[in-house]
Amino acid sequence: MTLPLTITPRDKAEILAQALPYIRKFHGKTMVIKYGGNAMTDPELQADFAEDVVLLKLVGINPVVVHGGGPQIETALNRLGKKGEFIQGMRVTDEETMEVVEWVLAGQVQQDIVGLINQAGGKAVGLTGRDGGMIRAQKLKMVDASDPSKEHDVGQVGDIVSIDPSVVKALQDDAFIPVISPIGFGEHNESYNINADVVAGKLATVLQAEKLVLLTNTPGVLDKSGKLLTDLTAREIDAMFADGTIHGGMLPKISSALDAAKSGVNSVHIIDGRVPHAMLLEILTEQAYGTMIRSH
Repeated sequence: MTLPLTITPRDKAEILAQALPYIRKFHGKTMVIKYGGNAMTDPELQADFAEDVVLLKLVGINPVVVHGGGPQIETALNRLGKKGEFIQGMRVTDEETMEVVEWVLAGQVQQDIVGLINQAGGKAVGLTGRDGGMIRAQKLKMVDASDPSKEHDVGQVGDIVSIDPSVVKALQDDAFIPVISPIGFGEHNESYNINADVVAGKLATVLQAEKLVLLTNTPGVLDKSGKLLTDLTAREIDAMFADGTIHGGMLPKISSALDAAKSGVNSVHIIDGRVPHAMLLEILTEQAYGTMIRSH
């Protein structure tokens, strides 16, 4: 959001004053932010995101970033001549694909985000689920949607067994901003690719975060006529699952959001990552830039 150049000092002060109650309310609190979609691929939005994260840290809020990287993985696989295969929305991950997922997520994507945040004046540290034994995982058992007696083998796709957040806590108690790749490890030290929304949701729960913020490529949760719903309770979301209002790619996102809201995260925000500085506007102003799901 480039403010018009004509903005008066008085207006500027007014804007800052309006953010004050929110800064006071969230000071010292943890916010888990899932970073993905357009916000992650458009250079201007990338810079906005990094500035937002640094600003939150500077006003005393503890941001923890969990990132995705679907499009980047797809590009890398195409370069190797591998065709991505999906079953029920999950990427089938054989051993070779897993290697690609690891070097794209934990190498390229994670380090890009760390660099952007550092450039914006923060001190970011990249982690995967292996660091500090953070994310223990097991092979995801995927039951067929139409025939529950049938299971699909999606390879090294993981289901979270447990999260030990001590490494994240140690970093955020200092001046650092953790940036986490959604890769877990199994009991034989094997790697697992885990859905980033699921990691963000579980991490928010374990850290007892004040908020979980999911940046998406949609304005938020829409009703059947395509109108944005800005404020929902967990119960209302359940009803929208049941009547099919929420479907497709939004399912894993919303179910992670819902689990977090039901497990003690005060509010979950599904916001439009295509809006410059959407995150700051959602957290530090009264204006809604997406859907907020309240725990009750």
